[in-house]
Amino acid sequence: MLPVEHNDPINAKILAISEDKIEGFEREPFDEIARRSGVGADVVMARIAAMLRAGTIRRVRQTLLATNLAQGALVAWKVAEDKIDPAFDWMFQRDPFSGHVVLRSTDTISAGSDYKLWTTVKVPRGFSFEAHCELLAEKVGAERFRIMPAKGIFTLGVGHVRRKTIEPGSKADQPARMIPVQFVNLSDAEWSVLLVLKREFTPEEIKPSPWVARANEAGVSAEELYRVAEELTARKIIGRFSTFLEHVKPSASGVRVTRFNALFHWAVPRGREIEAGGEVGRHHILTHCYWREAGPEFKNVNIMAVAHGTDKQLLLDHKAAIDRHLRSCDIPVSYTNVFWGGRSEIKPSEISPHIYHDWLSEQLKS
Repeated sequence: MLPVEHNDPINAKILAISEDKIEGFEREPFDEIARRSGVGADVVMARIAAMLRAGTIRRVRQTLLATNLAQGALVAWKVAEDKIDPAFDWMFQRDPFSGHVVLRSTDTISAGSDYKLWTTVKVPRGFSFEAHCELLAEKVGAERFRIMPAKGIFTLGVGHVRRKTIEPGSKADQPARMIPVQFVNLSDAEWSVLLVLKREFTPEEIKPSPWVARANEAGVSAEELYRVAEELTARKIIGRFSTFLEHVKPSASGVRVTRFNALFHWAVPRGREIEAGGEVGRHHILTHCYWREAGPEFKNVNIMAVAHGTDKQLLLDHKAAIDRHLRSCDIPVSYTNVFWGGRSEIKPSEISPHIYHDWLSEQLKS
């Protein structure tokens, strides 16, 4: 039996690379993880497969910059207390276009604290995001919802293992650069390759040349799949090749990767969002940092960031360090808050227009 916990020394070396360091498309992703981690390729593949079977890793997949392929947003839902658990279940189980589904709370009653259900949603181009949320609200009995699309992305990664030892205030030498959200069009041939690229790997697929079988499935040669994937990488459509840890629930032996999930909010002056996002996003503890307009329900918050950890006070110390840095940069903050994650489920959001059409037809019938 191979060790399957994330804190095993060899697994930790692998995960420090495989979580979020393999940018773009790699023809031999497991060889690249081996090269960068210093662990032999055979060991890398055996350990990743074992962790995937054990549930330590919840998925292995090629990620996409889906904000460039489908309308995406963070959505906060106001749902009555007696409906919130059924609403959570419906979003997770029955809407393939909802990704992260999280119940969030604040330490005190504050702006937006009655919005307890939060989801990430993708709606393929050609369909209405607003209509999709209206349909979901009807299905789950939500009283209101607030759609918060990303206007810019400053940080997007995971890296829970390597973030465990980061000290409050640790940051990059330069501000984070904002990645603008811009839609792209794909041909039918590109969609056929993209759909096989993004599907999760089974343990049996953790082997050399893993894309050859996917090319056969798409009806193209391996070289053609490589060509399309590398072109999509250059067009900023392909994200990372990643192993995603089960960071919400404990492992079978009770080991947790993280315990607390903090969504940080800041309201900065209009016109300074890119500057503020760059200064926030340079902090190493953050897995996500976005420019989103939250509106009056949340006191006009416009910079949001996510951090994970096993110690709540340490996460608050990280936020305090970011707050101090913003003050040192003379960036005023009119309001700030922390929304803590509770019950949580995560799945990749579907982005195929064909799948959306079929799903919508079924929902309108029921």
